[in-house]
Amino acid sequence: MSRIVIKQHYVTFFSPGTFMAETTTKRISRWNIKEAVEMSHHITERYNSHPYCFKFSTRGRTEDEIDSRELKTSKRFYLGGTVLSLKEIKNRGLEKDRILMSNMEDNGWDKIVESCTPWKWCQPLYKGDVVLDMEKYRL
Repeated sequence: MSRIVIKQHYVTFFSPGTFMAETTTKRISRWNIKEAVEMSHHITERYNSHPYCFKFSTRGRTEDEIDSRELKTSKRFYLGGTVLSLKEIKNRGLEKDRILMSNMEDNGWDKIVESCTPWKWCQPLYKGDVVLDMEKYRL
């Protein structure tokens, strides 16, 4: 079996989009949260949206492979936001949460992260995902 000879680390940023998240992937020296947070401040997608989270990946290939493949990926790191449970959302009693509650129930999501970058955007919070305290990363 051939060993990996070329390896590169990346960070993929996720920003609110029309129907799906907009993504931007950039090279990064290593899986470094502080460096990724700093990079996120310089990303603007369509409609002036900014990243709500990022994840790391490492790609590599052997001498025998033409293209690289994903070797490892991280969970998501949310750039702040509010973690809400289904129960908390139901207790708000807001009509505008009806579709969100339905999506959470249908998909088995216990918790979501609600962020504004600058658009309000909700995503499921999966085991291992991290919501960063952005006070620690102020410029």
